[in-house]
Amino acid sequence: MTDIKKTDPADRPPVPPASSAAPQSIKAIPVRHYGRYVSAVVAIAGLVAIVHAFGQGRINWGAVPEYFFDDRIMTGVGKTLLLTALSMVIGIVGGVLLAVMRLSKNPVTSSIAWFYIWFFRGTPVLVQLFVWFNLGLVFEYIDLMPIYKDYWSSFMTPLLTALLGLGLNEAAYMAEICRAGLLSVDEGQTEASHALGMSHGKTLRRVVIPQAMRVIVPPTGNEVINMLKTTSLVAAVQFYELFKFAQDIGQSSGAPVEMYFLAAAWYLIMTSVLSVGQFYLERHYARGSTRSLPPTPLQKVRAVLLSLGRPKGGVA
Repeated sequence: MTDIKKTDPADRPPVPPASSAAPQSIKAIPVRHYGRYVSAVVAIAGLVAIVHAFGQGRINWGAVPEYFFDDRIMTGVGKTLLLTALSMVIGIVGGVLLAVMRLSKNPVTSSIAWFYIWFFRGTPVLVQLFVWFNLGLVFEYIDLMPIYKDYWSSFMTPLLTALLGLGLNEAAYMAEICRAGLLSVDEGQTEASHALGMSHGKTLRRVVIPQAMRVIVPPTGNEVINMLKTTSLVAAVQFYELFKFAQDIGQSSGAPVEMYFLAAAWYLIMTSVLSVGQFYLERHYARGSTRSLPPTPLQKVRAVLLSLGRPKGGVA
């Protein structure tokens, strides 16, 4: 048998006495970023210089609030929004159709869609507007057999010119956006739908397009905002919208620059409202793709206010 050696408490190594003083907390000294301070000072100085320059310029700032809610300006705002909505409807419908044609296995339809996208994306919008507006120099009549016949100059009104120029051009860009969204959906989703007996069209409507919307919505929102600003180009074809009305008011009132500032302010207001709508639309289609939805502006403000009321080092 092996003898077990029992240790006596006196044989154990002595334990050092605990220090009576508590350990000191580490004092962290933040690193100073002098470059940030310098860049902030330079940016503020540049902003002050710009504000001072405009303050010293010969600008009649009183003309901006005087005409801000003028009847002609408000009419221009309404026509700008209407033209934006109609052009985007044409662009989205045409873009979806072109995207499906581009992804088709039929070489004819795929080639036609490719040529359309290549042509309209490769030519400026202003050039397209002038081409539509001046086709009356080439064609005297528009003859749709028993349906419609009239002089081209009477048929191609400024509104129709604006819709064709903006809508058909937008369809080319929306086609690429929709195509990217459709390609982002896994092919297994389509195969599973077909295995369940769903047709190709029903698969697109019920399975592919709802999942593709998460990819399609963000760039489409940017296209809507860009379309709102692009509508100012139709003033070149004599369509009266916000910019055209502001331009005419500036010439008659002797304050052209002030009216440009007024138009810019209205464009900023409208694009800001559309940006808020785009945020909530993106948030809606993000459900199911992320574990937590991004906070809304009200939630961000509430979080900041709650953080201000909390004492440092603890929870309120």
